[in-house]
Amino acid sequence: MTWLDRVPGGPAFFGPAPRMRAAPVPLANRASPGRPLMARPSTYVLAVAYALGCWRIGGVLRDGFVAFPLATVTATVLFTLYAVPFILLVRMIDYLAREPLRLQALAVLWGGTVATSAAISGGTAVADLLAKLASPEVAAAWGPAVSGAAVEEVVKVAGIAAIALIVPGRIKSVVDGFVYGALVGLGFQVVENIVFGVDAVAAVGADTVVPVIATVLVRGFLGGLWSHTLFTALAGAGLAYAVVRRDRPRLQRVAVALLLFVTAAGFHFLWNSPLLGGGAGAGLLGVAAMLLVKGIPALLVGVALVVAAERRQADYYAGMLAALADPRIASQDEIATLVSPRRRVAARRRARLRLGWAGAQAMRRLQRAQAQLAVALSRDPGAEVLRRRRDVLSRRHQLLALGMNGRGRPPRRPAVLIGATVAEALVVGALVLGVALAIRKLA
Repeated sequence: MTWLDRVPGGPAFFGPAPRMRAAPVPLANRASPGRPLMARPSTYVLAVAYALGCWRIGGVLRDGFVAFPLATVTATVLFTLYAVPFILLVRMIDYLAREPLRLQALAVLWGGTVATSAAISGGTAVADLLAKLASPEVAAAWGPAVSGAAVEEVVKVAGIAAIALIVPGRIKSVVDGFVYGALVGLGFQVVENIVFGVDAVAAVGADTVVPVIATVLVRGFLGGLWSHTLFTALAGAGLAYAVVRRDRPRLQRVAVALLLFVTAAGFHFLWNSPLLGGGAGAGLLGVAAMLLVKGIPALLVGVALVVAAERRQADYYAGMLAALADPRIASQDEIATLVSPRRRVAARRRARLRLGWAGAQAMRRLQRAQAQLAVALSRDPGAEVLRRRRDVLSRRHQLLALGMNGRGRPPRRPAVLIGATVAEALVVGALVLGVALAIRKLA
């Protein structure tokens, strides 16, 4: 029996259910989680790893606060705010069967403390090794690329494996692995960017926020979409496939996991490498084109992977609700809306235009209750299903009552919509201008 066989799987494995190929059976039929959490040695090993990571990264940030307090506080605040859109995107991807907040926090904490502290030591070791085997110039040019692929991706994926081991059965689908990987990568990305921002200030030698803002624009807006968050999400999806797809041969599961890990490491290597560095002498446009050439392939692979995984998950949970054949719970149109992020947002927008913000909130609560009922049906505990059914009916009653009472605001006028569109265009233009100025400043 291998490690993959000891980790309980989830929806991607157990088979057949309504309207889905190879869908899961009830959670009660899955493997037992085993000993209590506090009785497992792995729990204490991980606690020590978290403590060491927090101690080391805390020391690095403390030095920054002492030497450059204004710049360090600015970098911490800006990159923490920068993480908010990523968290919202992850929550949208993980809408149907959301992961517990405590495990999401552990994933972010692993990336921001354990993985970053290990990467600091590993990166130094890789640079020293390259300097001895080749030359200091080779180490300076290629050290970040080699350590990024060989060290950073390994320690980040270890965090996803730790979650799969300490909470058996929690990773139930490829989407779950993608989500945990994105959160680990996001924690790593935020802390690394803070450190880079402080390093840029140290290079200037004055406690100023200009290098920090330049770092936010370049590493955040130009490189953020295809950085650690995406790389580790790809590797996490591969690990989840190996864990949950036990309907596939073991060799295939391992091969898919290795393929996605190598893909993530390869994109990371390309991103950190000096290839196409400096924009081939073409100035600002050359630098921007270089970043796009390096980053867009990874983004396309990530989007294709998560769309395919989400469709599979959506088919399963849609089948669960459709099998009820109860339009009071969810009509066919509502089911199709529930499993589509674009349609969910459109439904809330229609409710807002018709009933105001109260209507949008009522629609959001109804959709959330329907999603929770679908998850409860997949687990098949009778008491939870009954509770979730009552919740759906209650949310629907609130929405209907809101419409019948005529409460809420009238739709926004076209002038307001046009004003909002112009404001968004101005914000985007300001960001583009800021990125260009940041590139010129760093150059």
